[in-house]
Amino acid sequence: MAWSTRQLADLADTTVKTVRYYHRIGLLDEPARTSNGYKQYKPAHLVRLLQIKRMSNLGVSLAQIGAMGRANGKPDEAIRILDAELADTIERLRRIRAELAVILEHRAPLDTPPPFGPVADELGERGHALVTVLSQVFDEDALDDLRELISERDDYEEDFEALPEDADDATIGELAGRLAVAIRAHQDRFPWLSDPGSAAPRGKRFAEDVMGPAFAELFNRAQLKALTRAHALNQEFSSAAGTAATPGRPIRDVGRPLEDAAERC
Repeated sequence: MAWSTRQLADLADTTVKTVRYYHRIGLLDEPARTSNGYKQYKPAHLVRLLQIKRMSNLGVSLAQIGAMGRANGKPDEAIRILDAELADTIERLRRIRAELAVILEHRAPLDTPPPFGPVADELGERGHALVTVLSQVFDEDALDDLRELISERDDYEEDFEALPEDADDATIGELAGRLAVAIRAHQDRFPWLSDPGSAAPRGKRFAEDVMGPAFAELFNRAQLKALTRAHALNQEFSSAAGTAATPGRPIRDVGRPLEDAAERC
């Protein structure tokens, strides 16, 4: 019994192109040919083709199939590796489904970083951009803390959002004082905010390099001045109260991206 390429493909419910591709990458042996050049596939070719199709449907890559060879024994190690990869894929898909459920529940934009779906309505355009950047900087626990803070509106926020580029020093100073009080309360509640680098898996320098340009892009000069002054006030407070193990360092760690952003403006 012998079959043509078309017949073999039909028997395996695949395509001639696929059969030829398997020949090209060495997964399927070339058959013998008749005197006039026609290929003659045997049952062994059909069995091999069905094996490849079955393993491929199970998620085994063609490279893995090739590495496993044609042995009819039990490829235990390859199966264990495949099982682990499939478990990772299932977990990734489970997380994606959970994220989509949050997005649907809160009608958040699809590109909203996962932790911030429940507060998407609170973000606004600038807030959305900011949390998108911060989601690449901080770990999951820190992002959960930020989401919690976003959900709790502070009395200074509207004034900060409305602060014009040309605000006078008195207005900036008054707002900075209110910001300082809020920032200090946030740092007492979530200590990592005093040293953001501690919650940045890719390190403090990376956090500063990302946050500085982001702040410069998202906040105007007056807003950056208010934030920088607020952190300076907290630095003075910490030094005066003797609460910082290394005077000024935690506040400087927070303020550095703000100072860099202010210099860019």
